[in-house]
Parts: sequence; structure tokens; C-alpha cells
Amino acid sequence: MSVNIADLRENYTRAGLDREDLDPSPFKLFERWFQQAIAAELPEPNAMILGTADATGRVYSRTVLLKAYDDRGFVFYTNYQSAKAHQLESNNFASLTFPWFPIERQVNITGTTERVSKTESLKYFLSRPRGSQLGAWVSHQSEVITSRNILEMKLEEMKRKFAEGKIPLPDNWGGIRVIPDSIEFWQGRPNRLHDRFRYNRSQGDWTIKRLSP
Repeated sequence: MSVNIADLRENYTRAGLDREDLDPSPFKLFERWFQQAIAAELPEPNAMILGTADATGRVYSRTVLLKAYDDRGFVFYTNYQSAKAHQLESNNFASLTFPWFPIERQVNITGTTERVSKTESLKYFLSRPRGSQLGAWVSHQSEVITSRNILEMKLEEMKRKFAEGKIPLPDNWGGIRVIPDSIEFWQGRPNRLHDRFRYNRSQGDWTIKRLSP
């Protein structure tokens, strides 16, 4: 049975977002919304769409996982030889989108990026399951491979290599922080008249403006 894509739509009716619902700090409002996304039992509420562009301006996007956030920004981890990391080296602007559609919300973030300290990367790396630590050594992220068998063989090799003791942090693996200059909170409303508030940073202070849907 074919589906008419033009007829696929939802009418958002769960809640609204008013100026008095906001916080002077976008990070505190994000914390509130993030905890509500967890309480709503959304699958992987820390999943976010990362947008990057290369030196020519060609745009790329993929889903990554938020692993830390504070007033400095939002952190994810990756192989520093990956396509996304190379793109950020040549163009350090990035965007993040949290698509929390089951609760009719999005958070959209833009800003610049920086690598987190090796101490921060090591602390997170040691908290990962052993299998994930091994995976960081196995995968040359974004490189072409001829078959999955290459990964399986490399995994067995790393298991033997690190059979005893802790697995060290790879030199080419660590965190990237998105330092926001803009954070938008989007709440779905009926008739596509959504509530949107955008925080913009200027000289260290945040201003808040309501946007037309």
C-alpha cells in the first residue's frame, strides 16, 4: 500500500513555551529539557545531529552522542582522523540538533569547536565499556574497507594485545566541544505555529528573542 508523503503530518498539541518559562541561562534551560527527555524515556535522548562543513563549504551531517555538557559547551567523542574531525580542522563551525519529537521539542545549537583536554578525554575513555575501548583502537573511522572481516580480525588482534591490564587512550581519539553562540528552543504547537526562542551570545552575555515559526 503506497503512502502519500504529502499527507504525513502531526499536529503538535502537548505544550507551549512562553517567555516566563525560560531561564536567563540557556544551559539551565537545556538541563531542564534534557532531564524531561530522559524522564519521558525517549530512546537515546543524548543523540544529536552534528552538522559540519568542509573547506569548500560542502555540508555534512550525522548522528553522534552527547557525552558531557556545562557552561563551556557540548561534548562528543570521535576519532580525530575521521571525516568530521578533518572537516572541523578546516572549518571549526558546527551545529547540533536534538530531535526530541516524541515530546514535540527540538534544541538547535550553533557555534565553534575545540578539542577537549587529554585529561578529559582519558577520564571519559576509562569510563567506557571495554568493548567500546577496543573499538576505538580497531576502527580507522571513515576509511574505506573491503569487508567486515577486517574489523573482526583487528578486534581479535586488539583483544590479544590488551589481554592484561587497562586499555590505553589512543593518540588519535578524544573529545570535541561545541562552544555555542546560539541556542534555540523549539516547542511544537498546533497549526505549525510553533514556539521558538533563540539565545544569542554577545560579549559573554545572552540575549533572548522569540522567533516566528
